[in-house]
Amino acid sequence: MAHAIVSSLLDQLKSIAQDQVKEKWRLVTGVEQEVGKLTTNLQAIQAVLEDAEQRQMKQDKAVTFWLDQLRDASYDMEDVLEEWITETRKLQLDEGGDDDDDDNDNAFVTLLTKVCSFFPSTSNCFGSFKQLSLRHDIAVKIREINKTLDDITSQKDRFKFAENVSNNVKKPERVRTTSLVDEGEICGRIDEKNELLSKLLGESSEQQKGLRIISLFGLGGIGKTTLAQLAFNNEGVKRKFDIVIWVCVSDAFEEIRIAKAILEVLDKSASSLGEFQSLMQQTQESIRGKKFFLVLDDVWDGDFKKWDPFFSCLKNGHHESKILITTRDRSVALQMGSIDIISVKELGEEECWSLFKQVAFLGRSFEDCEKLEPIGRKIACKCKGLPLAAKVIGNLLRSKRTVSEWQRILDSEMWKVEEIGKGLLPPLLLSYNDLPSSSMVKRCFSYCSVFPKDYNIRKEELITLWMAQCYLNSEEDEEMEIIGEEYFNILATRSFFQEFVKDYDDNVMSCKMHDIVHDFAQLVSREECLWVEINSRKESVINSFGEKVRHLGLNFEGGASFPMSTPEFNRLRTLLIYDLSPYSPSLNGSILVELFSKVACLRALVIRQWFIPLDDQNFIREIPENIGKLIHLKYLNLSELCIERLPETLCELYNLQKLAVRWCTNLRELPAGIGKLMNMRSLMNGQTEKLKYLPIGISRLTSLRTLEKFVVGGGVDGGSTCRLESLKNLQLLRECRVEGLSNVSHVHEAERLQLYNKKNLLLLHLEFGRVVDGEGEEGRRKNEKDKQLLEALQPPLNVEELWILFYGGNIFPKWLTLLTNLRELKLFSCVNCEHLPPLGKLLLEKLTLYNLISVKRVGDEFLGIEESSVDDTSSSSSVIAFPKLKSLKIEDLDELEEWNYRVTRKENISIVPRLSSLEIDCCPKLNVLPDHLLQTTTLQELSIRGCPILEERYRGEDYHMISHIPHTKL
Repeated sequence: MAHAIVSSLLDQLKSIAQDQVKEKWRLVTGVEQEVGKLTTNLQAIQAVLEDAEQRQMKQDKAVTFWLDQLRDASYDMEDVLEEWITETRKLQLDEGGDDDDDDNDNAFVTLLTKVCSFFPSTSNCFGSFKQLSLRHDIAVKIREINKTLDDITSQKDRFKFAENVSNNVKKPERVRTTSLVDEGEICGRIDEKNELLSKLLGESSEQQKGLRIISLFGLGGIGKTTLAQLAFNNEGVKRKFDIVIWVCVSDAFEEIRIAKAILEVLDKSASSLGEFQSLMQQTQESIRGKKFFLVLDDVWDGDFKKWDPFFSCLKNGHHESKILITTRDRSVALQMGSIDIISVKELGEEECWSLFKQVAFLGRSFEDCEKLEPIGRKIACKCKGLPLAAKVIGNLLRSKRTVSEWQRILDSEMWKVEEIGKGLLPPLLLSYNDLPSSSMVKRCFSYCSVFPKDYNIRKEELITLWMAQCYLNSEEDEEMEIIGEEYFNILATRSFFQEFVKDYDDNVMSCKMHDIVHDFAQLVSREECLWVEINSRKESVINSFGEKVRHLGLNFEGGASFPMSTPEFNRLRTLLIYDLSPYSPSLNGSILVELFSKVACLRALVIRQWFIPLDDQNFIREIPENIGKLIHLKYLNLSELCIERLPETLCELYNLQKLAVRWCTNLRELPAGIGKLMNMRSLMNGQTEKLKYLPIGISRLTSLRTLEKFVVGGGVDGGSTCRLESLKNLQLLRECRVEGLSNVSHVHEAERLQLYNKKNLLLLHLEFGRVVDGEGEEGRRKNEKDKQLLEALQPPLNVEELWILFYGGNIFPKWLTLLTNLRELKLFSCVNCEHLPPLGKLLLEKLTLYNLISVKRVGDEFLGIEESSVDDTSSSSSVIAFPKLKSLKIEDLDELEEWNYRVTRKENISIVPRLSSLEIDCCPKLNVLPDHLLQTTTLQELSIRGCPILEERYRGEDYHMISHIPHTKL
């Protein structure tokens, strides 16, 4: 990890040197030499870091101490260099000038800039020589750091490190992956699986006293959780039990969390209860007489006194209920009263080889497999029958093509390293050390230990946090977000992540880390990352969390007070605060004032609070002015807070890349000076109903890639709020949701925007505002205005997702059929349109039609296939309508009566050949669905609701038309 830190610093120094030449600045006398020394020292250290990190893993305490010193000095360097860069950005911003600056002010700035030109860091306010002093302080800090680095450099010689062999080799390209590898099928475990299912599905007599508790025990990474998941998802088990409940217990026994997890399945309305006794009472009532199957996964504490309250209330369930626990300790199973204990052993040699081969040999030719099998079997033996080890090392070797590469892994000394997890450390180390050393992937991996075990890690936020720590520095203008996706995929393919949750398009939304992998991430992070659970009984835990911690997560429960006395806040770079006690919050505005005075080095700040809208509760209602002091901040997440506004001082955070205020339902305005945040890449301001306008400064945020909510006009002072043209300069936009198009005064605004020229735009939502029936005079005016406006808002041809909402026109624009890259289209409350656009030739994968109340029939025109093209089709070819459509949802088409295609009588025509999901909701007049839709062999899900004629038809006379569809809801 130190290798990545040093590489990053060298990149920063190189960038600053280039800026110095380009901008014709010079340094304070002597500092130029100091910067040169920094670079030389770092290059000398970088040359030996691979060997140093290898020796650290072999428990060499002297080397570990040396690396810790280097890490601390490196962080101090990063802070100083960022101060330098920030001051430069302030100068560039001021040189741009504000519209209301007068000539005298500009003259004074010019004069003072010349006076201060000795150093490239300058301030956006030259009204005081205090700024001159600040720049001198930065110069002094560089000299002090160099003294420390001199000592570290001189110390390295006594270790006699070997220089990196690859130091002068051309930097390898980053591993590029196209998709994530699915979890391999389970190898072996037939006996354990059958034994477990037999115990679960077997009958229990009414005379049997107490709860039936079954246990799986074995080493970490042996596959206990996988076996439990197999049982949990077994169809026979689901049929047998009324309720199935999964609770991950983990090593910290948290009675309230466990109780809530159980009760959420039984009675969601009671999950807000905060007292343990109340939770137990409600559980006892909710479970009464029900046959349940409860899995308690990863139990470490078997103290029966702690579990007795749970078991007492669970006895109210049906006598055939079962509880399954997984644990690494047989004594825990016995303490909890388990009679049926299944020991999960290591895989047999052939089973382990089979799993290893399944992963490592994927996609290889028969000849390659034959050549690599002898050495592969020896490597599989070193995995000692542990499935996780076999998968980790198998994924590592998937990218190794030659026998010599496999031999190097077999001969590695990492197999001799002192074990954690009974043999898992060597495979993890080998896979970790093989990560690209030229990139920051190792730091990205170790950073994941800031989250607790079994945490559901959201990919989007993880990549944002990586970005805030400068782990995703781009090369050759490559987007940082894309690099983040790439790094995530690299770690996923090495089995560092698991339990992926995907969206409809098979994109990973979230994942988890195996407990052993989490332990390993903590090991390599060198105690930099910490997650702390705090409640009123455990406040003392965080009195001091250690000076090594740089990334901290705090989860408050039970109204615990915030640990403001902790001295190490000033070293933090990440602070994640989850204050989720609904009736007794731990955090408020006054605490934030004090906190912000202590966390000057933060790069990422996330504050989550479970807001209950009660006036007498002490929630965070405003963000303190001193947030402007957090000059290093790159990511600020205030989502779901009950704030109404943000302070103007927030606009002093020149390094801010992402601001999230999603679901801040009371938020009414953004700071007027937001245009100063020139490095902003993402403004996540969706679901903010009271935010009716945006400040005009949004037009200056030319680095924006994502703008979740852009509101046209609507402010009290029209001159200080955004018009549609404010989007014109935002050429890098990839996602944009536009609201308030009804406020556009003239169609020329849309024409001047030239939306079709935004070549990076992939997601676009266009919301027109209140829909007016087209019959009256007002309706006719809106109809015509909206029609012209939408015609002028033609998106670029490469757009992939388009929503059109509350459109008042009566026809859709012709450009809609030209969007050949469009994957998702939603037409929402376009109430005056009588006909659907001809969409059949597009490569749509998802189509939603909602509240199109003027549409009475759907016919051939919807397919976009003309009669002549069908007639001219030769016998050897066919015409396909909606060739890639997978999901079709039609809702609230109140007047839709007929849905039929004449062209289906022709030969060689195919309609929706890939459809897998069809939803028809609230179409009361629709009497029949086209036969070809229901006969599509790929259709897996059919849902018909609020359509009485259809429901009666397909429950009765035409049931045979839908009986082959696996999942139906009528």
